[in-house]
Amino acid sequence: MSTTPPPDDPSLFVFFNEVGIIHQLAMSAFTRVLPDGLLPAHFSMLNHMVRLGDGWSPARLASAFQVTKGAVTNTLTRLEARGLIEVRPDEEDGRKKRVFITAAGRAAREKCIAALAPMLVEMERELGQGVFEQSIPSLRAVRQFLDRARD
Repeated sequence: MSTTPPPDDPSLFVFFNEVGIIHQLAMSAFTRVLPDGLLPAHFSMLNHMVRLGDGWSPARLASAFQVTKGAVTNTLTRLEARGLIEVRPDEEDGRKKRVFITAAGRAAREKCIAALAPMLVEMERELGQGVFEQSIPSLRAVRQFLDRARD
């Protein structure tokens, strides 16, 4: 089985094709090790709140994840039932809601990351830490460009 792209594929296409395949493989591996019946969407929501802060509205979360408000509501309902988030009325407009991560939600995120550790250690041992550290600035620049371009 060949892993070399056709020679006439544009390098930008090859780049995004590789990123897509990496995403599929990583999500499959991640799904297998996620603890407590959590799904990647659950982890993504918890991770988002830890990284960027909580207090976002469901509509703003839907926009950030580029999914429907219904999809976000489903994820939030499941997380709230587990005590990992709290959905509260907006203090300024009681008709709106805001989402907050709980201490249990932060702990669940950390547990998910810990579940990934064996795979990450093996990958780093085989490929070397430098591969990842050197890639981060370029990947971040691509993400930031795409994030700006969607608005």
